[in-house]
Amino acid sequence: MAQYLLKRLFLIIPTLFFILLLNFTIVQFAPGGPIDQMIAKLNGTAIGSFGGGNANNFEASGFESSMGDKYRGAQGLDPDFVKQIEKMYGFDQPAPTRFWLLIKNYLCFDFGRSYFRDIKVIDLIKEKFPVSISLGLWSTLLIYLIAIPLGIRKAVKNGSSFDTISSLIIIICYAIPSFLFAILLMILFAGGNYWQIFPLRGIVSDNWNSLSYLDQIKDYIWHMVLPVIAMVVGGFTSLTLLTKNSFLDEISKQYVLTAKAKGVHHNKILYGHIFRNAMLIVIAGMPAALVNIFFTGSLLIEVIFSLDGLGLLGFESAVTRDYPVVFASLFIFTLVSLVLHLISDIIYMIIDPRINFNKQVYAS
Repeated sequence: MAQYLLKRLFLIIPTLFFILLLNFTIVQFAPGGPIDQMIAKLNGTAIGSFGGGNANNFEASGFESSMGDKYRGAQGLDPDFVKQIEKMYGFDQPAPTRFWLLIKNYLCFDFGRSYFRDIKVIDLIKEKFPVSISLGLWSTLLIYLIAIPLGIRKAVKNGSSFDTISSLIIIICYAIPSFLFAILLMILFAGGNYWQIFPLRGIVSDNWNSLSYLDQIKDYIWHMVLPVIAMVVGGFTSLTLLTKNSFLDEISKQYVLTAKAKGVHHNKILYGHIFRNAMLIVIAGMPAALVNIFFTGSLLIEVIFSLDGLGLLGFESAVTRDYPVVFASLFIFTLVSLVLHLISDIIYMIIDPRINFNKQVYAS
Protein backbone atom coordinates (compact mmCIF):
# COMPACT_ATOMS: atom_id res chain seq x y z
CA MET A 1 0.00 0.00 0.00
CA ALA A 2 2.75 2.44 0.95
CA GLN A 3 4.65 1.65 -2.26
CA TYR A 4 1.51 2.28 -4.32
CA LEU A 5 0.78 5.60 -2.60
CA LEU A 6 4.36 6.81 -3.12
CA LYS A 7 4.13 5.87 -6.80
CA ARG A 8 0.87 7.80 -7.18
CA LEU A 9 2.31 10.84 -5.38
CA PHE A 10 5.31 10.92 -7.70
CA LEU A 11 3.03 10.62 -10.74
CA ILE A 12 1.23 13.82 -9.71
CA ILE A 13 4.32 15.89 -10.61
CA PRO A 14 4.68 14.87 -14.30
CA THR A 15 0.88 14.96 -14.72
CA LEU A 16 0.73 18.56 -13.55
CA PHE A 17 3.73 19.45 -15.70
CA PHE A 18 2.29 18.07 -18.95
CA ILE A 19 -1.16 19.57 -18.36
CA LEU A 20 0.41 22.99 -17.78
CA LEU A 21 2.64 22.53 -20.83
CA LEU A 22 -0.31 21.59 -23.03
CA ASN A 23 -2.41 24.54 -21.94
CA PHE A 24 0.53 26.96 -22.10
CA THR A 25 1.13 25.85 -25.69
CA ILE A 26 -2.53 26.29 -26.62
CA VAL A 27 -2.57 29.77 -25.06
CA GLN A 28 0.30 30.88 -27.32
CA PHE A 29 -1.99 30.48 -30.33
CA ALA A 30 -5.17 31.78 -28.70
CA PRO A 31 -6.34 35.14 -30.11
CA GLY A 32 -7.20 38.17 -28.00
CA GLY A 33 -4.34 37.98 -25.48
CA PRO A 34 -3.81 40.35 -22.54
CA ILE A 35 -1.76 42.83 -24.60
CA ASP A 36 -4.55 43.06 -27.15
CA GLN A 37 -6.99 43.59 -24.29
CA MET A 38 -4.90 46.44 -22.91
CA ILE A 39 -4.45 48.07 -26.33
CA ALA A 40 -8.20 47.85 -26.92
CA LYS A 41 -8.85 49.63 -23.61
CA LEU A 42 -6.32 52.36 -24.47
CA ASN A 43 -7.99 52.89 -27.83
CA GLY A 44 -11.45 52.84 -26.30
CA THR A 45 -12.47 49.78 -28.32
CA ALA A 46 -13.34 46.24 -27.33
CA ILE A 47 -12.13 42.83 -28.38
CA GLY A 48 -14.68 40.06 -28.65
CA SER A 49 -14.50 37.51 -25.90
CA PHE A 50 -13.80 34.71 -28.33
CA GLY A 51 -12.61 36.71 -31.29
CA GLY A 52 -9.32 37.92 -32.71
CA GLY A 53 -6.22 39.15 -30.94
CA ASN A 54 -2.65 38.23 -31.72
CA ALA A 55 -3.49 38.20 -35.38
CA ASN A 56 -0.50 38.33 -37.62
CA ASN A 57 -2.63 38.54 -40.69
CA PHE A 58 -5.40 40.80 -39.68
CA GLU A 59 -6.35 44.39 -39.87
CA ALA A 60 -7.84 46.45 -37.10
CA SER A 61 -10.83 48.59 -38.05
CA GLY A 62 -9.86 48.35 -41.69
CA PHE A 63 -6.24 49.48 -41.46
CA GLU A 64 -2.90 48.04 -40.55
CA SER A 65 -1.23 48.60 -37.20
CA SER A 66 2.08 50.35 -36.73
CA MET A 67 3.43 47.22 -35.04
CA GLY A 68 3.40 45.25 -38.28
CA ASP A 69 0.01 43.63 -37.54
CA LYS A 70 1.39 41.96 -34.42
CA TYR A 71 -1.41 43.29 -32.23
CA ARG A 72 -4.91 44.13 -33.24
CA GLY A 73 -5.74 47.80 -32.70
CA ALA A 74 -2.14 48.93 -32.10
CA GLN A 75 -2.35 51.41 -34.98
CA GLY A 76 -1.36 54.88 -33.83
CA LEU A 77 0.42 53.75 -30.64
CA ASP A 78 4.12 54.37 -30.05
CA PRO A 79 5.98 51.07 -30.67
CA ASP A 80 8.13 51.72 -27.61
CA PHE A 81 4.98 52.05 -25.51
CA VAL A 82 3.68 48.73 -26.86
CA LYS A 83 7.02 47.16 -25.93
CA GLN A 84 6.57 48.51 -22.39
CA ILE A 85 3.18 46.79 -22.23
CA GLU A 86 4.83 43.56 -23.41
CA LYS A 87 7.42 43.86 -20.67
CA MET A 88 4.76 44.57 -18.06
CA TYR A 89 3.05 41.28 -18.89
CA GLY A 90 6.30 39.38 -19.39
CA PHE A 91 5.72 38.89 -23.11
CA ASP A 92 9.05 40.51 -23.98
CA GLN A 93 10.64 37.10 -23.37
CA PRO A 94 10.36 34.00 -25.57
CA ALA A 95 7.72 31.38 -24.76
CA PRO A 96 10.16 28.71 -23.44
CA THR A 97 11.63 31.22 -20.97
CA ARG A 98 8.18 32.25 -19.78
CA PHE A 99 7.15 28.62 -19.31
CA TRP A 100 10.32 27.87 -17.33
CA LEU A 101 9.65 30.86 -15.04
CA LEU A 102 6.05 29.66 -14.64
CA ILE A 103 7.15 26.18 -13.53
CA LYS A 104 9.82 27.56 -11.21
CA ASN A 105 7.33 29.88 -9.51
CA TYR A 106 4.67 27.17 -9.24
CA LEU A 107 7.09 24.91 -7.40
CA CYS A 108 7.02 27.59 -4.66
CA PHE A 109 3.23 28.05 -5.09
CA ASP A 110 3.87 31.55 -6.40
CA PHE A 111 1.09 32.14 -8.95
CA GLY A 112 2.00 35.75 -9.71
CA ARG A 113 -0.43 38.66 -9.99
CA SER A 114 -3.61 39.03 -11.97
CA TYR A 115 -3.19 41.01 -15.18
CA PHE A 116 -6.37 43.00 -14.75
CA ARG A 117 -6.93 43.00 -10.98
CA ASP A 118 -4.45 44.63 -8.66
CA ILE A 119 -4.09 41.56 -6.46
CA LYS A 120 -1.99 38.41 -6.16
CA VAL A 121 -3.57 35.37 -7.77
CA ILE A 122 -3.30 33.30 -4.60
CA ASP A 123 -5.10 36.04 -2.64
CA LEU A 124 -7.77 36.22 -5.34
CA ILE A 125 -8.34 32.46 -5.17
CA LYS A 126 -8.47 32.57 -1.36
CA GLU A 127 -11.08 35.31 -1.64
CA LYS A 128 -13.31 33.24 -3.94
CA PHE A 129 -12.65 29.84 -2.34
CA PRO A 130 -15.21 30.07 0.53
CA VAL A 131 -18.06 30.40 -1.96
CA SER A 132 -17.07 27.29 -3.92
CA ILE A 133 -16.37 25.35 -0.72
CA SER A 134 -19.80 26.29 0.62
CA LEU A 135 -21.61 25.23 -2.53
CA GLY A 136 -19.54 22.10 -3.07
CA LEU A 137 -19.45 20.88 0.52
CA TRP A 138 -23.14 21.21 1.35
CA SER A 139 -24.27 20.03 -2.09
CA THR A 140 -22.06 16.94 -1.99
CA LEU A 141 -23.08 16.13 1.58
CA LEU A 142 -26.80 16.38 0.81
CA ILE A 143 -26.47 14.49 -2.49
CA TYR A 144 -24.84 11.51 -0.75
CA LEU A 145 -27.19 11.66 2.24
CA ILE A 146 -30.18 11.51 -0.11
CA ALA A 147 -28.89 9.28 -2.91
CA ILE A 148 -27.36 6.40 -0.95
CA PRO A 149 -30.30 5.64 1.41
CA LEU A 150 -32.76 6.18 -1.45
CA GLY A 151 -30.78 3.92 -3.78
CA ILE A 152 -30.61 1.18 -1.14
CA ARG A 153 -34.34 1.50 -0.48
CA LYS A 154 -35.11 1.26 -4.20
CA ALA A 155 -32.94 -1.85 -4.51
CA VAL A 156 -34.67 -3.54 -1.56
CA LYS A 157 -38.13 -2.53 -2.88
CA ASN A 158 -37.27 -3.21 -6.52
CA GLY A 159 -40.39 -3.43 -8.68
CA SER A 160 -42.70 -2.06 -5.96
CA SER A 161 -44.88 1.06 -6.22
CA PHE A 162 -42.28 2.95 -4.16
CA ASP A 163 -39.60 2.07 -6.72
CA THR A 164 -41.82 3.12 -9.64
CA ILE A 165 -42.92 6.45 -8.15
CA SER A 166 -39.43 7.37 -6.96
CA SER A 167 -38.02 6.49 -10.40
CA LEU A 168 -40.52 8.84 -12.02
CA ILE A 169 -39.50 11.65 -9.66
CA ILE A 170 -35.83 10.94 -10.34
CA ILE A 171 -36.35 11.10 -14.11
CA ILE A 172 -38.14 14.45 -13.79
CA CYS A 173 -35.37 15.86 -11.57
CA TYR A 174 -32.70 14.59 -13.96
CA ALA A 175 -34.43 16.21 -16.93
CA ILE A 176 -34.54 19.66 -15.32
CA PRO A 177 -31.27 21.61 -15.77
CA SER A 178 -29.94 22.92 -12.47
CA PHE A 179 -29.73 26.50 -13.74
CA LEU A 180 -33.37 26.40 -14.91
CA PHE A 181 -34.49 25.05 -11.56
CA ALA A 182 -32.42 27.78 -9.87
CA ILE A 183 -34.30 30.44 -11.85
CA LEU A 184 -37.61 28.83 -10.86
CA LEU A 185 -36.61 28.86 -7.18
CA MET A 186 -35.60 32.51 -7.49
CA ILE A 187 -38.93 33.46 -9.08
CA LEU A 188 -40.93 31.59 -6.45
CA PHE A 189 -39.01 32.24 -3.23
CA ALA A 190 -36.59 35.12 -3.75
CA GLY A 191 -38.89 38.00 -4.54
CA GLY A 192 -39.47 37.24 -8.21
CA ASN A 193 -43.26 37.26 -8.56
CA TYR A 194 -44.40 35.38 -5.48
CA TRP A 195 -42.72 35.14 -2.06
CA GLN A 196 -39.73 37.01 -0.62
CA ILE A 197 -38.54 34.25 1.70
CA PHE A 198 -34.88 33.80 0.79
CA PRO A 199 -32.22 36.38 -0.17
CA LEU A 200 -31.66 37.01 -3.85
CA ARG A 201 -27.88 37.27 -3.97
CA GLY A 202 -24.60 36.75 -2.13
CA ILE A 203 -23.38 34.22 0.39
CA VAL A 204 -24.03 36.47 3.42
CA SER A 205 -25.82 39.76 4.10
CA ASP A 206 -24.07 43.13 3.96
CA ASN A 207 -24.36 43.53 7.73
CA TRP A 208 -23.01 40.03 8.44
CA ASN A 209 -20.01 41.28 10.45
CA SER A 210 -22.27 43.17 12.84
CA LEU A 211 -24.45 40.13 13.59
CA SER A 212 -24.06 37.83 16.57
CA TYR A 213 -22.41 34.44 16.04
CA LEU A 214 -25.73 32.59 16.04
CA ASP A 215 -27.30 35.12 13.66
CA GLN A 216 -24.28 34.82 11.35
CA ILE A 217 -24.84 31.06 11.11
CA LYS A 218 -28.54 31.58 10.40
CA ASP A 219 -27.80 34.23 7.78
CA TYR A 220 -25.22 32.01 6.06
CA ILE A 221 -27.61 29.03 5.96
CA TRP A 222 -30.43 31.25 4.69
CA HIS A 223 -28.30 32.40 1.76
CA MET A 224 -27.21 28.84 0.95
CA VAL A 225 -30.65 27.22 0.82
CA LEU A 226 -31.69 28.04 -2.76
CA PRO A 227 -28.35 27.54 -4.58
CA VAL A 228 -27.67 24.28 -2.73
CA ILE A 229 -31.16 22.94 -3.49
CA ALA A 230 -30.69 23.84 -7.16
CA MET A 231 -27.44 21.84 -7.29
CA VAL A 232 -28.76 18.88 -5.28
CA VAL A 233 -31.90 18.33 -7.40
CA GLY A 234 -29.92 17.52 -10.52
CA GLY A 235 -27.00 15.90 -8.73
CA PHE A 236 -28.55 13.11 -6.66
CA THR A 237 -30.36 11.33 -9.50
CA SER A 238 -27.48 9.52 -11.21
CA LEU A 239 -25.92 8.57 -7.87
CA THR A 240 -29.23 7.14 -6.66
CA LEU A 241 -29.55 4.90 -9.72
CA LEU A 242 -25.89 3.89 -9.47
CA THR A 243 -26.39 2.89 -5.83
CA LYS A 244 -29.55 0.95 -6.64
CA ASN A 245 -27.95 -0.98 -9.50
CA SER A 246 -24.87 -1.75 -7.42
CA PHE A 247 -26.99 -3.21 -4.62
CA LEU A 248 -29.17 -5.16 -7.05
CA ASP A 249 -26.07 -6.68 -8.58
CA GLU A 250 -24.75 -7.76 -5.16
CA ILE A 251 -28.12 -9.02 -3.88
CA SER A 252 -28.27 -11.65 -6.62
CA LYS A 253 -24.80 -13.08 -5.87
CA GLN A 254 -24.17 -16.47 -4.31
CA TYR A 255 -22.77 -15.28 -0.98
CA VAL A 256 -26.01 -13.38 -0.27
CA LEU A 257 -28.14 -16.43 -1.05
CA THR A 258 -25.89 -18.53 1.18
CA ALA A 259 -26.20 -16.05 4.05
CA LYS A 260 -29.99 -16.06 3.71
CA ALA A 261 -30.04 -19.85 3.71
CA LYS A 262 -28.06 -19.85 6.94
CA GLY A 263 -30.69 -17.61 8.54
CA VAL A 264 -28.58 -14.46 8.82
CA HIS A 265 -30.68 -11.41 9.65
CA HIS A 266 -31.71 -9.30 6.65
CA ASN A 267 -30.17 -6.05 7.95
CA LYS A 268 -26.89 -7.81 8.75
CA ILE A 269 -26.72 -9.16 5.20
CA LEU A 270 -27.62 -5.77 3.73
CA TYR A 271 -25.29 -3.55 5.76
CA GLY A 272 -22.68 -6.06 6.88
CA HIS A 273 -21.94 -7.75 3.54
CA ILE A 274 -23.73 -6.16 0.58
CA PHE A 275 -23.06 -2.55 1.59
CA ARG A 276 -19.26 -2.93 1.67
CA ASN A 277 -19.11 -4.48 -1.80
CA ALA A 278 -21.81 -2.37 -3.46
CA MET A 279 -20.34 0.94 -2.27
CA LEU A 280 -17.05 0.38 -4.09
CA ILE A 281 -18.45 1.52 -7.42
CA VAL A 282 -20.12 4.52 -5.75
CA ILE A 283 -16.82 5.56 -4.21
CA ALA A 284 -15.12 5.19 -7.60
CA GLY A 285 -17.17 8.08 -8.94
CA MET A 286 -16.70 10.32 -5.89
CA PRO A 287 -13.57 12.23 -7.05
CA ALA A 288 -15.09 13.18 -10.38
CA ALA A 289 -18.34 14.18 -8.67
CA LEU A 290 -16.53 16.33 -6.12
CA VAL A 291 -14.43 18.12 -8.74
CA ASN A 292 -17.51 18.71 -10.90
CA ILE A 293 -19.59 20.08 -8.03
CA PHE A 294 -16.82 22.16 -6.47
CA PHE A 295 -15.45 23.83 -9.57
CA THR A 296 -17.45 23.41 -12.77
CA GLY A 297 -21.01 22.47 -11.91
CA SER A 298 -21.54 25.60 -9.83
CA LEU A 299 -20.70 28.14 -12.58
CA LEU A 300 -24.25 28.93 -13.69
CA ILE A 301 -25.52 28.75 -10.10
CA GLU A 302 -22.89 31.30 -9.10
CA VAL A 303 -23.99 33.59 -11.92
CA ILE A 304 -27.71 33.29 -11.15
CA PHE A 305 -27.35 33.90 -7.41
CA SER A 306 -24.48 36.42 -7.75
CA LEU A 307 -22.06 34.16 -5.88
CA ASP A 308 -18.49 35.16 -6.68
CA GLY A 309 -16.73 31.79 -6.54
CA LEU A 310 -13.99 29.88 -8.35
CA GLY A 311 -16.23 28.73 -11.20
CA LEU A 312 -17.15 32.29 -12.15
CA LEU A 313 -13.56 33.45 -11.60
CA GLY A 314 -12.18 30.81 -13.97
CA PHE A 315 -14.72 31.64 -16.66
CA GLU A 316 -14.16 35.40 -16.46
CA SER A 317 -10.39 34.93 -16.49
CA ALA A 318 -10.58 32.77 -19.62
CA VAL A 319 -12.73 35.35 -21.39
CA THR A 320 -10.45 38.28 -20.45
CA ARG A 321 -7.28 36.22 -21.06
CA ASP A 322 -6.06 36.77 -17.51
CA TYR A 323 -3.48 34.02 -17.92
CA PRO A 324 -2.02 33.95 -14.37
CA VAL A 325 -5.50 33.31 -12.97
CA VAL A 326 -6.31 30.79 -15.71
CA PHE A 327 -3.13 28.77 -15.13
CA ALA A 328 -3.43 28.95 -11.34
CA SER A 329 -7.07 27.79 -11.46
CA LEU A 330 -6.11 24.95 -13.80
CA PHE A 331 -3.21 23.97 -11.55
CA ILE A 332 -5.37 23.92 -8.42
CA PHE A 333 -8.25 22.08 -10.11
CA THR A 334 -5.89 19.41 -11.43
CA LEU A 335 -4.05 19.03 -8.14
CA VAL A 336 -7.29 18.70 -6.16
CA SER A 337 -8.61 16.15 -8.67
CA LEU A 338 -5.46 14.01 -8.43
CA VAL A 339 -5.47 14.16 -4.62
CA LEU A 340 -9.15 13.21 -4.48
CA HIS A 341 -8.50 10.19 -6.69
CA LEU A 342 -5.72 9.15 -4.34
CA ILE A 343 -8.01 9.54 -1.34
CA SER A 344 -10.58 7.43 -3.19
CA ASP A 345 -8.06 4.59 -3.46
CA ILE A 346 -7.35 4.80 0.26
CA ILE A 347 -11.07 4.60 1.03
CA TYR A 348 -11.25 1.54 -1.24
CA MET A 349 -8.85 -0.31 1.03
CA ILE A 350 -10.58 0.83 4.21
CA ILE A 351 -13.94 -0.49 2.97
CA ASP A 352 -12.57 -3.68 1.43
CA PRO A 353 -9.16 -4.85 2.76
CA ARG A 354 -9.12 -7.59 0.08
CA ILE A 355 -8.02 -4.98 -2.47
CA ASN A 356 -4.29 -5.14 -3.12
CA PHE A 357 -3.06 -2.06 -4.98
CA ASN A 358 0.39 -3.46 -5.64
CA LYS A 359 -0.95 -6.58 -7.37
CA GLN A 360 -4.08 -4.85 -8.72
CA VAL A 361 -6.09 -7.98 -7.97
CA TYR A 362 -8.36 -9.24 -5.25
CA ALA A 363 -6.75 -11.49 -2.74
CA SER A 364 -8.42 -14.82 -2.29
